[in-house]
Amino acid sequence: MMQSGQAVTPLATENGDKHAVENAARNAAHPVAAPPVLLEGLHKSFGAQKVLNGIDLTVGNGETLVVLGRSGTGKSVLLKLIIGLQKPDSGSIRIHGQEVSSSGVEALNEIRKKMGFLFQHAALYDSLTVEENVAFPLRRNGNMSPSVRGDRVRGLLAGVGMQDHLKKMPSDLSGGMQKRVGLARALALDPGILLLDEPTAGLDPITSREIDDLILRLQEERDVASIVVTHDLHSAETIADRIVLLHQGNAVIEGTFEELDHSKDKFVAEFFRHDS
Repeated sequence: MMQSGQAVTPLATENGDKHAVENAARNAAHPVAAPPVLLEGLHKSFGAQKVLNGIDLTVGNGETLVVLGRSGTGKSVLLKLIIGLQKPDSGSIRIHGQEVSSSGVEALNEIRKKMGFLFQHAALYDSLTVEENVAFPLRRNGNMSPSVRGDRVRGLLAGVGMQDHLKKMPSDLSGGMQKRVGLARALALDPGILLLDEPTAGLDPITSREIDDLILRLQEERDVASIVVTHDLHSAETIADRIVLLHQGNAVIEGTFEELDHSKDKFVAEFFRHDS
């Protein structure tokens, strides 16, 4: 064993250098891929109201992270920051290694193509048919011929069980059907990341379960990284690989549904007893 103050021999130095070079060569040959979503030290306030207070989160490929919390705790704000609709006060948002918050308009639009966003109320264009709504991102961002685009749209709608409703207007659809169309549109550009804001909000229990089953099937088929904001504990238990609970701007606990459900923390226990 080397004693304190003992000089490092040339051989030890050479071996250390040799190992460092070998490790560097290995890392260069097999670089570690950046996670799809990486949030570090994320802060956001609106005036005196502190909404997010230093949030750190990572979401991997094929993983569904569910974000829980009481109303007004910044869940939807978190999604808007990730997609670049709002800017954080400080902190980092990286999508596949690319920084969102400091990106210019063109770079941000390219990053957004990697993400599909399902808005809380589906946010379909009222003046467009179901088919036209799903085709919209393909028209705007792709160079597909009309026939190829049509095939793509019909395939997406078939994937969410809406293939028989192409010519209907959003006003002709139930809430659950609108969510399905919104999900098909979110998948139009084949994103590696899905951001889902309250996908079961306002739906009856049977329709909610159908949406949950659809999300699970899409995960299996596409291996996307998903962040789902919800108040629905039953949905969270069904679809989540991991859950984070926000409270007063902080991530108070993170883990599996079972781990959170058995937590002794007073707020966590109260939240899981009373679905807020």
